[in-house]
Amino acid sequence: MATRIRLKRMGAHKAPFYRVVVSDSRSPRDGRFIEEIGTYNPLTEPATVNINEEKALQWLGTGAKPSDTVRNLFSKAGIMKTFHEQKLQK
Repeated sequence: MATRIRLKRMGAHKAPFYRVVVSDSRSPRDGRFIEEIGTYNPLTEPATVNINEEKALQWLGTGAKPSDTVRNLFSKAGIMKTFHEQKLQK
């Protein structure tokens, strides 16, 4: 099963709020997911990002591929750097 870490859109019309979820790559954007690992609110100034770093690193370690937007969020939070350093230590 190919897993992706991506955003699930929530919130009202013209007021988006996203959950960062791990899902099967074949499931729809707002459909079934395996686990929720964080949230992203682009409407606050600055944008609010809450991600469980332990779960994110666990899923990246098992081969889950982040979407482009999630990769950018992880990079800003320092998760991609931590993952890369852990990979080099092994």
